[in-house]
Amino acid sequence: MELNLLFFAFAIPAVIFAGISKGGFGSGAAFAATPLMAMILDPGLAVGLMLPLLMVMDVASLKPYWKKWDWQNARVLVLGAIPGTIVAAVIFRLANPDVFRLLIGSVAIGFVLFQLARKFGLLAVKARQFNPYVAGFWGFTASITSFISHAGGPPLAVYLLSQRMDKTTYQATSVIVFWFANWMKFGPYLWLGIITTETVKADLFLAPFAVIGVVLGVYAHRLVPERLFFALTYTLLIITGLKLIYDGLT
Repeated sequence: MELNLLFFAFAIPAVIFAGISKGGFGSGAAFAATPLMAMILDPGLAVGLMLPLLMVMDVASLKPYWKKWDWQNARVLVLGAIPGTIVAAVIFRLANPDVFRLLIGSVAIGFVLFQLARKFGLLAVKARQFNPYVAGFWGFTASITSFISHAGGPPLAVYLLSQRMDKTTYQATSVIVFWFANWMKFGPYLWLGIITTETVKADLFLAPFAVIGVVLGVYAHRLVPERLFFALTYTLLIITGLKLIYDGLT
């Protein structure tokens, strides 16, 4: 991995973009940074590079959303994430990079299709009450997609939004769940060798942009309509998703 102009041309916008989403604007779309980074890096390195930056974003996001989360849901989601992280680490260990190009690309395309289906009324998310078994299942599912491509946001959104949460409670719950989930991933990522000296060096350069993105996202969460952000997100995800699927197949 070379820290050259091409790398930073992709990495800086991707990290700011992820930070804006982690800050609460366009929530669930932070994982779009991973497919973008996987365009220029081995998928494992892209995932390993992003984890410390997402952890920085988690810390920056805690203060504005402190104790605004739904702890009943968050606690069970985190418990469900523990076995999910173990299963995902085993999968990651056994599979080759092309499998993860396919998985990351498929999740990217699937996220766009899911959001468009909801928008046009083709897929209705039924209102539900809290159920610890359902919460545990979605925590398990979100931890697997989170481990593979930092894409835990969409499964978590399916579950939390079914309870008709307001956007601040939803965002705060997502922040605390992924704060725990990302710490769970750190040890397995080191074991798998996808956090390296080179990725840490790159993270040191990119960390300020992660914080800038979160600050922008917190303000945008309060003040700005999300339509333009999601239009840009969907476009990026379709392009990068199709490219990664193509690369994985060929």
